[in-house]
Amino acid sequence: MSRDSFRCACPIRVRWSEVDKQGIVFNGHYLNFFDVAVTEYWRALGCEYPGWFEAHGVDTFVVKATVEYHQPAGFDDLLDVLVRIARIGRTSLTAHVEVHRGSDHLVSGEIVYVVASPETRRPTPVPEAFRKAILDYERVAPDQA
Repeated sequence: MSRDSFRCACPIRVRWSEVDKQGIVFNGHYLNFFDVAVTEYWRALGCEYPGWFEAHGVDTFVVKATVEYHQPAGFDDLLDVLVRIARIGRTSLTAHVEVHRGSDHLVSGEIVYVVASPETRRPTPVPEAFRKAILDYERVAPDQA
């Protein structure tokens, strides 16, 4: 996907503790980078976690996460972690994530969230205010179910 398709970019500098013996970012750390960037995405929407979610009686739970590695990052690299919501379902959201170092596209990912009641952890419809915030924010309109 074109970098211009993403409105939200979260800068992250690779720390020494994130690099493995091979001298590159250990693969599992990319999911942490994704999580930080999604939190910033919610903030950019005006739906800060956890306060906004608590006020609307919902939470999000990851049900699927995929990571595809193209090129490695190393210590002290400045990365941009890009996030966009690509799909809004009745009770779920699909986020596309990319990690870039300058013009180099290093990693692609997808995270599927289920919107649920925090008490029962059972799926609940995506709040209309959340859906509207996403649709108003995104440059490329998400698919909707």
